[in-house]
Amino acid sequence: MDKFQPSIADAVGDIPSGASIAVGGFGLCGIPSGLINAIHAKGIDDLKVVSNNCGVDEWGLGVLLRDRRISRTTSSYVGENKEFARQYLSGELEVELTPQGTLAERLRAGGCGIPAFYTPAGGGTWIAEGGLPWRYDEAGNVLLASPAKETRVFGDREFVLEEAIVTDFALVRATKGDRHGNLIFDKTTMNFNPLCAMAGKITIAEVEQLVEPGELDPQEVHLPGVFVQRVVQTDDMEKRIERRTVRVQTQGEAQ
Repeated sequence: MDKFQPSIADAVGDIPSGASIAVGGFGLCGIPSGLINAIHAKGIDDLKVVSNNCGVDEWGLGVLLRDRRISRTTSSYVGENKEFARQYLSGELEVELTPQGTLAERLRAGGCGIPAFYTPAGGGTWIAEGGLPWRYDEAGNVLLASPAKETRVFGDREFVLEEAIVTDFALVRATKGDRHGNLIFDKTTMNFNPLCAMAGKITIAEVEQLVEPGELDPQEVHLPGVFVQRVVQTDDMEKRIERRTVRVQTQGEAQ
């Protein structure tokens, strides 16, 4: 089946306001920036986003966040986005913080049809007991808190029941892909991309290089096309560094 889309705008054309969307990437590595920008240009809002993080100010998901297009996020790390913190603490954004490994497994489970699973992560904390602030009001009071989760002891350790995540759409970025949706990721750009792709009911992949069916070595494919419904070639090749650190070169070091 040919899943190729003629443009990024066409690929995201039926995503409505209020949709839930899983978005691949880790920090700024492997993020589907072309698809994110197309959603921004489309003007949709009230998005429920599931992503490890929410970009940075003015880049990636930060673009949608800046213009109040995101109403809720499920994430594990949000420390690089000042606007995210401001919206959360001022009551403008609902945030479900989830341990990173748990988030990864919730996405994978959703793609595999597993409704829930037990994990030791979060046992004995607000993750299990409830009370983690999801939304504040303008005065800084907790308006909505996380519910308590079912726990169970296996052996001598407490485990927390976590529900799988399935979203209306998923956006991912791959280095190479064919028209059937088979994808190859370059090194760490794999990160959350395959997991988000599995969790989406409709998964849209932007690829840097599009090839014809049969050109990819099956042994090199990281994500099979069964998890991808649309493929579009991106011309957005800008890849930013999330945090650049340098040090003073000491005397005698090689230039």
